[in-house]
Amino acid sequence: LFFSGNRVPAGAEPAAHCYCGHQFGSFAGQLGDGAAMYLGEVLGPRGQRWEIQLKGAGITPFSRQADGRKVLRSSIREFLCSEAMFHLGIPTTRAGTCVTSDSRVVRDMFYDGNPKHERCTVVLRIASTFIRFGSFEIFKPPDEYTGRKGPSVDRNDIRIQMLDYVISTFYPEIQEAHSDNTVQRNAAFFKEITRRTARLVAEWQCVGFCHGVLNTDNMSIVGLTIDYGPFGFMDRYDPEHVCNGSDNTGRYAYNKQPEICKWNLGKLAEALVPELPLEISQRILEEEYDAEFEKHYLQKMRKKLGLIQLELEDDSKLVSELLETMHLTAGDFTNIFYLLSSFSVDIDPSKFEDFLEELTSQCASVEELKVVFKPQMDPRQLSMMLMLAQSNPQLFALIGTKANINKELERIEQLSKLQQLTADDLLSRNKRHWKEWLEKYRVRLQKEIESVGNADAWNTERAKVMNSNNPKYILRNYIAQNAIEAAENGDFSEVRNVLKLLEHPFQEAEGFQEVKEVAEEEGATAAAAVCSQETRSKQSYCSKPPLWASELCVT
Repeated sequence: LFFSGNRVPAGAEPAAHCYCGHQFGSFAGQLGDGAAMYLGEVLGPRGQRWEIQLKGAGITPFSRQADGRKVLRSSIREFLCSEAMFHLGIPTTRAGTCVTSDSRVVRDMFYDGNPKHERCTVVLRIASTFIRFGSFEIFKPPDEYTGRKGPSVDRNDIRIQMLDYVISTFYPEIQEAHSDNTVQRNAAFFKEITRRTARLVAEWQCVGFCHGVLNTDNMSIVGLTIDYGPFGFMDRYDPEHVCNGSDNTGRYAYNKQPEICKWNLGKLAEALVPELPLEISQRILEEEYDAEFEKHYLQKMRKKLGLIQLELEDDSKLVSELLETMHLTAGDFTNIFYLLSSFSVDIDPSKFEDFLEELTSQCASVEELKVVFKPQMDPRQLSMMLMLAQSNPQLFALIGTKANINKELERIEQLSKLQQLTADDLLSRNKRHWKEWLEKYRVRLQKEIESVGNADAWNTERAKVMNSNNPKYILRNYIAQNAIEAAENGDFSEVRNVLKLLEHPFQEAEGFQEVKEVAEEEGATAAAAVCSQETRSKQSYCSKPPLWASELCVT
């Protein structure tokens, strides 16, 4: 009753949070919690402060034309990913419960005119705070491009209150160190959130996580991963991977996440004026962000590669060349990193060939690549767009982008090459690429060994570090989809199975027991659900995605 929002806990004062935001680069004006309801704060036994809120519990003052409801599909994704990120060691909001019902709402999942009825579902979200960058944008004067403004223009008194609250509550050491100088205090706070954000996005990049909607209202003021919508863990390594089917321009692509987070920090800096002068915050941003990101990213990548003894200048190049090899061979990001822990400097030739076979098995097949490079535009539409780009560039700029057209032409070219490529040719090419990189990796590992006294102890420690930084299990889209489809048919055991697995992402699933449902209300429909899932469920939780997964689209 409490976690579905049907009964209010004692002492709770339900409220919805007002905030603004830059969405896809444009200031959207007032937004606010349109489907989330704050219940209050709980103090833990060691003094930790936890804010709890219900997402999907109904209409709030900021729901606008919507109904304030969330559905089972999106709620399961948020529930599972919040917990997956936590157990990967990445700062995140948490999910406590997921409660569904027989009440239904109509949703057009792909915005294509095919709506369907879906179950209403409520997630209990937990964090130290849900305050965002966009919370400070409520003071924004009319935007020069959109004309929109925040609801609290000229209310600097509220901005001061909010800064006092955020810094004294969540950054008490900064408050204590600068209690007599507000500008220095605010500058220290901005420096810390800049560093936290840089480290956070570095962590994302190192596990192949794409957020999908990095608007300023989806950026946490304490450096947490917040608001799980059309997120995705990257399967095949593609630096330009876009997980959000609604992101037509690729603004929030995997490789753009670091620069977008820096841009968002710039908008936070603007929102803190006059309490923190812009010249101070901009200098902090330029001096701190890139350096902190690159430092944390390389530290994490060294651990993923087992480079635990030396920090060499060429390590960055080795990482770049690994990612380039992954891209050229369409390798599975998670599984290739996981396999590298079993590579050794003195591997004998026969075992090396076996290792190479295993590594290349994690690269996309010809059939998979044909799906990847399948043209997305009707040939007549493409022809028309190309003619329009030549004859009327102004009109073309309104309805298309040069980047999208170039990408489509690249797909056509790649598909044409694939038609001539045999599976043996592809395997041979992939093995050649991986042999070249593995030789560079072997040389780098040899330098590690030469710098230590006990090679066996180093090798044991290397494997330990790699196995605690390269997950075996992540929340791949197809795994989430299998769990969602079973749940929509009344069987929630797969959600529990996946949750249990994601709680131990770095471990082999030895003795992993699937959760068996005993709840009477689930039993009636479970059999039908299991039958419908039988062919999909046989896929291993750690295998690269099946072919049908490439058709999944999250908006």
